[in-house]
Amino acid sequence: MVRSLVFLVAMLALAGCGGGERQEAPARPAAAGERLTVRSTQIAATKPLAAEIATRDQAEALARISGTLVELSVREGDQVRQGQRIGRVVDTRIGYETSALGAQVAAASAQAEAARAELSRIEYLYQRGVYAKARLDQARAAARSAEAQVRAARDQQSASAAVAGQGTILAPATGRVLRADIPRGSVVAPGMSVATITSGPPLLRLDVPQSLGRDLRLGARVTIVDASELDGRTGTVVQLYPAVSGGRVRADVEVAGLTTDLVGRRVGVRVDLGSRPGIAVPRRFVTTRFGTDYVLLLDKDGRTSSMPVQTAPIAGSDQVEILSGVAPGDVLVAGKPGQ
Repeated sequence: MVRSLVFLVAMLALAGCGGGERQEAPARPAAAGERLTVRSTQIAATKPLAAEIATRDQAEALARISGTLVELSVREGDQVRQGQRIGRVVDTRIGYETSALGAQVAAASAQAEAARAELSRIEYLYQRGVYAKARLDQARAAARSAEAQVRAARDQQSASAAVAGQGTILAPATGRVLRADIPRGSVVAPGMSVATITSGPPLLRLDVPQSLGRDLRLGARVTIVDASELDGRTGTVVQLYPAVSGGRVRADVEVAGLTTDLVGRRVGVRVDLGSRPGIAVPRRFVTTRFGTDYVLLLDKDGRTSSMPVQTAPIAGSDQVEILSGVAPGDVLVAGKPGQ
């Protein structure tokens, strides 16, 4: 009997609880804050690359004859003028040849002197009827032949001396010496480079992958991104080379204020390759939690929901590009997810 009474009391208590009104969860308040309708726009297409400080040309000071480098009067970093003597190559064999040809000139001169004396004697005797006209003509021909041999020997001697003079190495252009590392006493061959000299104004030289070379145009803007005094300087592409070498295209960029103090120095640059369609929003509409970016997406009922997105920074701007997570027409609200 007692058990039945307890069961009845419990049932009455449950019925009393169930008969009350059900309490609903409070509705989320309407979103408040700055709103932005997502639209597709043109985003500047830039690419980070490496560039090298160079000059428009590099001239090579070449040895014109084979021999021994007995003089090299410049070192790396020196300034030279076009035509300035910077070295000398000596071939002792040429000196011996020149001496031998000098002896030949002396012998030919002696023979010519003897031929002239013989001609004078025969002319004297011909005028007195001792020799016939044929003998006089023979003497004149011998004298002319001797004179010609003298001229030939002198020309050979001059040519040999000129070859010896080609041992002088001249600066091919006005500029700064980049390389002059051939030690004195080295044996060089014709066409061997003894020194490398800058030629032309300094510029930035780009090696662009050929996949990007199609998008690179004359006049494209290039910005230096480097932790140095060059950071932030801008220039334009002034020349595109038509050849592809090793899968890369070369381009020259003019930047004001460059010097040839450190030719070959590498700097980071950002190259403008035009524009492409994309979604860009101010950075204040994106928040980051635990390494993931989120935006507040407004639905049709005026409520917000947190949406993860993939973003990428836009260089030189306070905006970011949204790669995925939203589409044109969506409405974003500035604020933190969960507000």
